[in-house]
Amino acid sequence: MAEVEFTIGHKEYRIGAQDGEESLLKRAAAVLDGEARQILEQAGRVPEARLLLLAGLMLADRFATLEDRAEKAERLAARLQANPPRVEVPVIPSDLKEAMAEMAARAESLADRLEEQRGGQAS
Repeated sequence: MAEVEFTIGHKEYRIGAQDGEESLLKRAAAVLDGEARQILEQAGRVPEARLLLLAGLMLADRFATLEDRAEKAERLAARLQANPPRVEVPVIPSDLKEAMAEMAARAESLADRLEEQRGGQAS
């Protein structure tokens, strides 16, 4: 078991951590320290127990807000999966397709005639 040292507010702590979990503990301590420092900036000197309580409450509030947002996102995702939005693909009307095919055939015919005329002039 490894020991991890960190600071929260202005106080140093040392806690044992399972091998491989040291970085997680340091990260969690850094988040708690960030909240504690905000409290200290606003309120000045605060007793340790009160500082930790307020920082914990601030984090709990942030967690609850994120939990609510995640729950709303999950409900929206479930609703979209159950009833996906309709995607409409534009369809070219058949009469327009026919008109375009006829125009293409005429253009090819004109190109062929033009080629024939050029071929006759070159001789």
